[in-house]
Amino acid sequence: MKLTLPAVLSLNGGYVDTAGFLSLQGLFTAHVTGNFVTFGAALVHGTTGAFAKLLALPVFCIVVVLVRLLGDYFVARQWPALRLLLGLKVALLALAAVAALALGPFPDGDGASAILTGMILVSAMAIQNAVHRLHLASAPPTTLMTGTTTQIMIDLADLMRGVPAAEADKVHGRLSRMAMSVGGFALGCGLAALLFVFGGMWCFALPPVVALVALMMREAASAEKPAA
Repeated sequence: MKLTLPAVLSLNGGYVDTAGFLSLQGLFTAHVTGNFVTFGAALVHGTTGAFAKLLALPVFCIVVVLVRLLGDYFVARQWPALRLLLGLKVALLALAAVAALALGPFPDGDGASAILTGMILVSAMAIQNAVHRLHLASAPPTTLMTGTTTQIMIDLADLMRGVPAAEADKVHGRLSRMAMSVGGFALGCGLAALLFVFGGMWCFALPPVVALVALMMREAASAEKPAA
């Protein structure tokens, strides 16, 4: 099974979300709507991080809007929009790693250092979400697996009850892509948990490396066909 750009992005999505959750008092940095739940839990239990969870959604939304406008700016000048946006995400993840190592750990999720680090991570993952919608819309989502898992189960049920041969080929192809996405995301979650236990804030050193790999994959693809 060939490693694809969406699979690598899914690995990073799961990794960054888990590392952020563990390090920043339950902050979801990629699946930001999940912060509605953890915000309520923080209020009920009196734990820290309520303000950061509340701030994550508007920061995410603002960055997505800026990515859209910035992408249009790049396209208008015939610059490689996807490549440049992925490069910006690499830079933000590297900045978040520096912030985590310099300012962490974060016992107070609403402390200035935790909010700064968290919002940098939210911004990076907002770019990934926007890039998926704008440039990789045919690929499975890379930061939220509920819909993908549902479709996998539906496809498996269809194969079990039997489908025409032509449709079966289509279903198998979709299953392969979606399984890579879910598998990459799950692997990222597991790696983040493992490296957080043994490395603490050093766990944030891996996401910019993975993001750089994704950028290099895009560079290799652009050498074979026109960039998006």
